Amino acid sequence: MKKSAAVKLLLATGMSLAFSGVVQAAGDAEAAKAKISMCIGCHGIEGYRTSYPVVYHVPKLGGQHEAYLAKVLRDYKSGERKHPQMSGIAATLSDQDIEDLAAYYASK
Repeated sequence: MKKSAAVKLLLATGMSLAFSGVVQAAGDAEAAKAKISMCIGCHGIEGYRTSYPVVYHVPKLGGQHEAYLAKVLRDYKSGERKHPQMSGIAATLSDQDIEDLAAYYASK
């Protein structure tokens, strides 16, 4: 009887997490290595500044929190956050690409 209750509790917990949005697709940092070419042109240069649309320092990605990086990329993709180059790049990314890139840069 106790084993059955424990199994039901585990199933209920797993289902509640799955439907609450807490469980996300895991990013694969290794898979991202084939996808970072579009990022390193700006984010891979220490202290890089760009002049379009205005002069600013390109943010460092390495070591940022994975959830933050994924959210920012999704915001660029949706248009909630705006930047000409980042919006264009993010528009080409799948959800798995976003998770993989976030995992990769968070691990640096």
